[in-house]
Amino acid sequence: MASALVQWIGGQRFIGIDSTHHSVVLSTPDEGVGMKPSEMLLVALSACTAVDVVNILQKKRIELTFLEIKAEAVQDSDPPWTFRKIHLLYRLGGEGLTQQAVEQAIHLSEEKYCSVSNTVRGVAEITYSYEIVEK
Repeated sequence: MASALVQWIGGQRFIGIDSTHHSVVLSTPDEGVGMKPSEMLLVALSACTAVDVVNILQKKRIELTFLEIKAEAVQDSDPPWTFRKIHLLYRLGGEGLTQQAVEQAIHLSEEKYCSVSNTVRGVAEITYSYEIVEK
């Protein structure tokens, strides 16, 4: 079972701790010391699919040397500022990387393996694009 703990550390600052005891600092933008909780969702989505894409490409024996995912989102303008559209731009590099392998890895992650995208998809439209880069 997944679990998380959030502890208030003063002001508008918090520590988030996961089930493996790893932590992250969260805060409001005014505090300026941690990640915005709403954008943590974008980080979680990007990291979740990144793990899948790396694993899938490794199983295909493709030597990935570079991966970054930029998430951009559109939110409602009124509270609770729900995310309605999220676009993920994957930038990948590696020996033997092909469009077909990248598309398949992203598709498998988005549709089958990434728990975050499968949870968020019910509320927000998730789209993606990718670039294969020389790095």
